[in-house]
Amino acid sequence: MKAMIQAPALLALAMAAALGASAPATAAVQPGADAAAQECQRRGRGAAKPEELYPQATREQPGTRSSPRMGSRLNKLGEAFEEERYAEVIELADEILAEERANEYDKAYAAQLAANAAYAEGDSEAAMAYLRQSLEFDALDNNGHYQSMMMLAQVQAQEDRIDESLATLERFLEETGTDKADDLALKGQLLYQQERYAEAIPALKAAIDAAESPQSGWVQALMAAYAETGQTAEATALGEQIAGNAPDDKRSQLNLASIYMQADQNDRAIEVMEKLRAAGQLTEDREYRNLLALHLNTDGGEQRAIEVINEGLQKGVLEENHQTYVALAQAYYFSDQSEPAIEAYRKAAPLAPDGESYLNLAKVLAGEGRDAEAKQAAQQALDKGLQRPEEARQLLAR
Repeated sequence: MKAMIQAPALLALAMAAALGASAPATAAVQPGADAAAQECQRRGRGAAKPEELYPQATREQPGTRSSPRMGSRLNKLGEAFEEERYAEVIELADEILAEERANEYDKAYAAQLAANAAYAEGDSEAAMAYLRQSLEFDALDNNGHYQSMMMLAQVQAQEDRIDESLATLERFLEETGTDKADDLALKGQLLYQQERYAEAIPALKAAIDAAESPQSGWVQALMAAYAETGQTAEATALGEQIAGNAPDDKRSQLNLASIYMQADQNDRAIEVMEKLRAAGQLTEDREYRNLLALHLNTDGGEQRAIEVINEGLQKGVLEENHQTYVALAQAYYFSDQSEPAIEAYRKAAPLAPDGESYLNLAKVLAGEGRDAEAKQAAQQALDKGLQRPEEARQLLAR
């Protein structure tokens, strides 16, 4: 009798749906105005020369400095920037950029401050244009020049111009020779976002090795890159390390469960998910849905699936939709509980896009000898539409 029931594409759910947000987004970098602010402080104030941030840079420090005749206007620009009068900064910078008497340093400095002001005002397009201008003038010291280059790469990444951001970042890394963890991590995350997982792995590993306290997002990205390249053992080991270090972090546990699933270790994935359920940490429909699908993919797991579904419905977390009730009906039916299976199919059938659930209901009713109800359900199945109406007609002809 059990073979009569048509099971929709439900049992593949756990393998098709990710349990956690294992694919990291590009780091939410916030380009700052460090170089611009330092330059404002240095100009005419007798401040000490700042530390050289890129001692391995191949670019020679340019000898150009601001022209004396532009000094007052540059000071006015710097004061406006320090006081966060950004609209005025942009206006003054545009005047300097259009001034024939301004030299390349004056214009590079003005463009840098205008870029920071535009970014602060939420105008990323203008910020990128000013940064490109500042770099083209090639007149700032290495600190200012390369911080502008990094800022350009960051803004490009935020604007989802990943190809442009990577090109800018590659130039930055090549010219500066930097081994700073943040810079290497950005490269790894951008490569991951482009699905260039094999290339992302060495960049992310280098960033993690270079950092005293690596950001958790970098480690998550590395774990996901391992998983995407089929390096299951490496991904699992890293996932277990992350989860072990953060036993109360829901995302880390969900990611570990996802890694176990990809490694066909459903029993271990269930163990992680059930611990989260016991702790009351499953709070989203997809989390309950993935756990119930894991149980339905396990021999003899129907009763546990029933518990998960009923709990999710009782808590109002699982949506009362066709998929949920079909899963419940199947779990009851294949654990020899015909009456609750019938009730679940009665709830599923009106929500279905076609008549298949009505047909399954009719089959269960017929198997229980409830012919009149079975014929009524078979007719409802025909009315709603079936790919193979012959089965319903056979039930009606009994």
